[in-house]
Amino acid sequence: MNRRRSIRQLAAVLLGLALPVLAAAPARAQDKTVRIIVPYPAGGNADNIARLFGDALAKKLGQPVIVENKPGGGAMIGAQAAARSPGDGSVLFMAPTAVFVVTPHLRTTPYDAQKDFIPVAKVTSWIPVMVTRKDFPGHTLAEIVAEVKRHPGKYTFGSAGPATMTHLMGELMNQKLGMNTVHVPYKGSADLISEVVSGRIDIAYDSVLVPQVKAGQVQAVASMVALRNPDLPSVPTLKELGTDIDVPNWYGLFVPKGTPQATVDRLGALSRDIVAGLDKDQLGKMSMKADYQGPAEFKAQIARDDALMRDVIQKANIHLE
Repeated sequence: MNRRRSIRQLAAVLLGLALPVLAAAPARAQDKTVRIIVPYPAGGNADNIARLFGDALAKKLGQPVIVENKPGGGAMIGAQAAARSPGDGSVLFMAPTAVFVVTPHLRTTPYDAQKDFIPVAKVTSWIPVMVTRKDFPGHTLAEIVAEVKRHPGKYTFGSAGPATMTHLMGELMNQKLGMNTVHVPYKGSADLISEVVSGRIDIAYDSVLVPQVKAGQVQAVASMVALRNPDLPSVPTLKELGTDIDVPNWYGLFVPKGTPQATVDRLGALSRDIVAGLDKDQLGKMSMKADYQGPAEFKAQIARDDALMRDVIQKANIHLE
């Protein structure tokens, strides 16, 4: 009897020692640093948006949030790293449209865009603008489309490179509006500016030319998304001009597959408040606008965008070597 009593007493002592350890475990998990993986170098739009978002998230959570840049491979290195991370809410992924609805239709990716990630929130939308050279024979969208149709193959549109969104927007306009403009790729948006200003390129779909629009060096025709560019508030959207085109150009927050739904929902709710408070001036400098969608709505948006971009790429017969 005494022996059994001694065993029970020893067990109670051991359990008493264990309880504080078990109780402390969740607290330590909550204090774990949250990482936001960005698949591009520091200093770009994705990095800047992630840092604005991360600073606000750290205040909401009361714990450290760091941005981890993993560039390379056309964003595939960072995407793969995020996809292989634990689904415990400690690793987030901030990425643009192309990673999810463009690259997978052009290359074999080391991640499955539809299966390896769970959408948490759309954070911002990029607001590119359709721009023409100053002396283009047409000022409104209707006039420009009519002129291009009268002279198929005569006019050009420039882009920041093959299969970039600035290229795909031009192909989408050709397909949806029955235009036949010739694509001229450059090595980046910066190279495009002087070409449109000088008149060597007729049309561009980008936001880098906004300063040239404001300076009267080129003319703006329309915003390519359902939002007006904040720097060009008088320039209508394509939809306002009666054209049913809304180009997907967002930055969104994702978590790896396996992340509990409760964690996704909590991050989605936090993101709503964070997006509402993002600095409009800082976003405006990037031709961005806060544009929140929650997990379910964002998932549906991605599915629509994926179908649209797949169709554009196939019809334009776009390939990357």
